[in-house]
Amino acid sequence: MSSSPAHLVPLLLQAHQLSGGPAGHMAIEDLSFAWSAGLHWVCGDEGSGKTSLLRLLAGDLQPLAGTLQTPQGGVFWVDLKGPEHDQTTVQACWDQLQTRYPQWHNELLQDLSEALDMERHRHKPLYMLSTGSRRKVMLIAALASGTTITLLDQPFASLDQVSIRVIKDLLHDTTECSGRAWIVADYEAPGDLPLTSVLNLGTAA
Repeated sequence: MSSSPAHLVPLLLQAHQLSGGPAGHMAIEDLSFAWSAGLHWVCGDEGSGKTSLLRLLAGDLQPLAGTLQTPQGGVFWVDLKGPEHDQTTVQACWDQLQTRYPQWHNELLQDLSEALDMERHRHKPLYMLSTGSRRKVMLIAALASGTTITLLDQPFASLDQVSIRVIKDLLHDTTECSGRAWIVADYEAPGDLPLTSVLNLGTAA
């Protein structure tokens, strides 16, 4: 796998010979890469290890080998697709996440909730939401979390074009935020966003 280029700016997150995956599967093997502030993309085909890498970076999966250096300002990662979240309301989900992230921005959450048409869903349990609206719950929390590292897995899947534009506009503006990094996993790197780095995991093993 690729190694990151030399940086003249401080590195926020560093992986050295990182290996691991779910249930002992080696989805990521011997990866050395580093992320500075900015917007970064992790791309690759289905099964190439994109989600596994994000989970390893978040500490949601323990590496089978290698080391990971993370910043003091925290790493945001949440997966709300599982049935264990079905009965949780949108507002309760945000309230629970807010307790985990001390730099949480309630004003940004409110702005995003309105821009993404989620105000009318605040008191609904997640099982009542469409796939796209359920994803918006995660995206709004991620962007409002205030963490040094924010990890997003396929943020545009199942979203309407208006919502995609809102999210892209916010990601575009992240280049102006020093000291923070957004790492996004998706099949292809976009051509309309200012990317600091692209890590291509290629095809599935």
